[in-house]
Amino acid sequence: MAEKKKLQFRADGTFKIVQIADLHYEGGVPEDLRTIAAVQSVLEAERPDFVVFTGDAVKGNRCPDQLGQFLELLALPESYGIPYAFTFGNHDSEHDMCTREEMMEAASRRPLCYAEAGPDDVTGVGNYMVTVASAADGEDPKAAFYFFDTGCSAPKHIIKSYAWLERNQVDWYIRQSEALTQRSGEPLPALAFFHIPLPEYNDVWDFHTCYGVKNENVGCPRLNTGMFAAMKQMGDVMGTFVGHDHTNDYWGDLYGIRLCYGRASGYNTVGEEEFSRGSRVIRLREGERGFETWIRMADGSVVDEQPEHTAIGRVPPVPREKAEPAEPVEPVQSEQPVQSAQS
Repeated sequence: MAEKKKLQFRADGTFKIVQIADLHYEGGVPEDLRTIAAVQSVLEAERPDFVVFTGDAVKGNRCPDQLGQFLELLALPESYGIPYAFTFGNHDSEHDMCTREEMMEAASRRPLCYAEAGPDDVTGVGNYMVTVASAADGEDPKAAFYFFDTGCSAPKHIIKSYAWLERNQVDWYIRQSEALTQRSGEPLPALAFFHIPLPEYNDVWDFHTCYGVKNENVGCPRLNTGMFAAMKQMGDVMGTFVGHDHTNDYWGDLYGIRLCYGRASGYNTVGEEEFSRGSRVIRLREGERGFETWIRMADGSVVDEQPEHTAIGRVPPVPREKAEPAEPVEPVQSEQPVQSAQS
């Protein structure tokens, strides 16, 4: 396989990413045409340096040609000459019509694809890291992106839940972070991309100031295996970006790490007809810790100021059959909500 060209900050010191979340592409239904048009509209308006698909690109149990339709989606950034990467979601390889290994093998051969299968001894397919080099020499890494496979469902004999990041994935991340820190002399500014949110996405909404909307329960695993704690301890990850919950688009700062949802881009998701589609955009600046983020809507408009949500404490999840929200429960901790600093 030919070596990929190194990603590099622009001459003006910026690097722009478009996150594409939850397309649920079926390959042939009318909604697919709207999905393709939405993605094209965002890419044409933003002209990013990098595109990240954060899972559920295809609706695995509905595609007549799952692999072919997955590659059709990857052709979207390719048509603009934009390099890209992806993480798998719980629907991408659903029912094993096409395995994650087969999808990754086909995709990773494409010249603009930076996704990798990752180590064989780490759970999942698609645990890997990509670095962005300096604008000056194109060699020294100045930023890093971590990608994780968050799996599908947890083993039912343990607990009924979405899958969690396994301990070997946490350990793999720590090793990569340590190596980059040793090379750079300090933690390298980093972002992390994956599909299923961490349990801390509940914490940031319940106990801290957030920006954006939460229209459905956070679909996170019921067990917490410590990835957020590892990121905080390593000191490199500035923000995490997920999808999975189609009508959530909020972000909030939790102890210095910004936990962000993307914006659902696909029209094949059920029950979200009134939720306008779009994509989250992220801009880094070389040599700076922090990032800017906004949402580019499919109609071309930009949302750069999302509604503020004030913490009200832990609220029990709303049962699916009930529309009325439950009364809030007082938080067990006494700390004040932390206002996220704009970067």
